Amino acid sequence: MNPLSNLIASDTWVPATWKEYLSALDDPAHAKSKGYYSNGRMRLEMQLSVGYDHSKNHSVISLAVNLYSILKAIAFRELNHCSFRKTGHVEFQPDLAYYIGTKATAIPSSTDFVNREEYPVPDLVVEVAKSSLLDDRTVKRVLYEEVGIAEYWIVNVETSEVMAYQMSDRGSQRIDASVMFPGLEIATLDQALQRSRNQDQSQVGAWLMAQFQSVDKE
Repeated sequence: MNPLSNLIASDTWVPATWKEYLSALDDPAHAKSKGYYSNGRMRLEMQLSVGYDHSKNHSVISLAVNLYSILKAIAFRELNHCSFRKTGHVEFQPDLAYYIGTKATAIPSSTDFVNREEYPVPDLVVEVAKSSLLDDRTVKRVLYEEVGIAEYWIVNVETSEVMAYQMSDRGSQRIDASVMFPGLEIATLDQALQRSRNQDQSQVGAWLMAQFQSVDKE
């Protein structure tokens, strides 16, 4: 087993070389982990610990973005747990990532991890946070600022709320409406998450469609 395993298991950032990071990823003990590497440190998140609420919130955000994009005829590509890598320097595996507009077809089929030296970074990344909330708001937020992500959402599983940030010039600021998906209010996402506590996905989807269609009539 990799000597860093005991530290990695606690979902913390650990000083490591790129070679040590890749070795940790190859360790069978971390076969179902999400990997992050930045500024000479790595973090592996154990996906075995992801529970029902995390998965439900993930699916609601995906549903909302898919419905909105289809109804508004916005070209997009959604990726789940995809790995974005610049060998030797950085890697990140957000819960959701989106390429929008002309970039929706930027990544060809048969691609394994997305090589950042060949392909652009996503326009929007989403992290669904329960135990990882503090890290998502701090270290990962800085990571995404540095690599040039345009928009970043953090889904707080405990409160059923989305914290959305617009990013530019290696900085970020909170926003109330998406820039990448014009007209999509963050408050609508919050309400959908809260409804999902007592409603099934079909009911939440029907409510979302009614909200999105009503915007066109205003």
